[in-house]
Amino acid sequence: MLHFDEAEFAGRKARTLRAMAEAGLDGLLMFKQESMYWLTGYDSFGFCFFQCLVLTGTGDLVLLTRAPDLRQAQLTSILEDIRVWRDHEGADPARELVAILAERGLLGHRLGVEWEAHGLTAARGQRLAAALEGRARIEDASLLVSRLRLVKSPAELVFVRRAAELADAALEAAIAHARPGTDEGVILARMHDAIFEAGGDYPANPFVVGSGREALLCRYHAGRRRLDPVDQLTLEIAGVWRQYHACLMRTLLIGPPHPDHVRLFAICREALAACEERLRPGRTFGEVFAAHATTFDRHGLAPHRLNACGYSLGAVYAPSWMDWPMVYADNPVPLEPGMVVFLHMILADSDSGRAMTLGRTLIVGEGAPEILSRLPLEVAIG
Repeated sequence: MLHFDEAEFAGRKARTLRAMAEAGLDGLLMFKQESMYWLTGYDSFGFCFFQCLVLTGTGDLVLLTRAPDLRQAQLTSILEDIRVWRDHEGADPARELVAILAERGLLGHRLGVEWEAHGLTAARGQRLAAALEGRARIEDASLLVSRLRLVKSPAELVFVRRAAELADAALEAAIAHARPGTDEGVILARMHDAIFEAGGDYPANPFVVGSGREALLCRYHAGRRRLDPVDQLTLEIAGVWRQYHACLMRTLLIGPPHPDHVRLFAICREALAACEERLRPGRTFGEVFAAHATTFDRHGLAPHRLNACGYSLGAVYAPSWMDWPMVYADNPVPLEPGMVVFLHMILADSDSGRAMTLGRTLIVGEGAPEILSRLPLEVAIG
């Protein structure tokens, strides 16, 4: 069930060990599921409980997890040393982790911890900190692997491009069914049909689907409605292949388009083109955002835009497919070839109740970025 060959995993591990050495770390405690997947292939949602992947400075890997994930790790990863902590009243897996660190000779040494991880809740983090107090020198290494994951290998980009094909298929299915009287649930189902029937995977967060006033929302919400004869439908979706995501965003117009919608679409397309022009090596994520803000502000739309216009994408897990870093003002992270970035232009005018969005995923190249979607940038009318 491994999706990459041994050479790919060996290269990732070597890069991680070099980064650890440069940071002066003798060991790394990983709590992000995406770090575990990238480094070993381990694929699970078991991170909702306490689990940790330990990487020593000499290259040893040890996974501490629960019993349901023992075989999950055996079948999906290159891991050989898998330890199971037992569920019982008063169980404290953090102390069992300390015992593993003692066994590996890491106590008293400098250890990096992925503190900023969805699976490491505040309560679990406090127990971990208490268990490690006085036993090791702890450093925040939340971004060590994230930085390594940012530039994708050729093998990873194959998966990203396949995910983009699935995203196109899903959006085409939505456009085909977006008609007056159609239930949003039908559109949502047809999009997922297109992905799952082609062998794709669950997204790391729910698709955004909202019509009417709810087209102004940028998050999934419970409940469905039927499309009116004249309506707007905002969709933010992701094609997913082996956990790698490629996103698209559109506001579809139902019935005769209002002139304001047409105008807002033209401005979104202008802003997207300006951002894509800056999506080149030597630029920064902050410079890309500046193109977004400058374009919208020039058209008097500052009150209706967001304070971020995209983010990196990769192999990620719930609760969000947004990867590090985001595209926001003054973000100094430099762009490099092989990065995968989703750019979204979002306008939500609460006064008029009109929404317009436009977004797609690109790969940073040596020059102009590679556009992953084959769908045209035009007003979609149902």
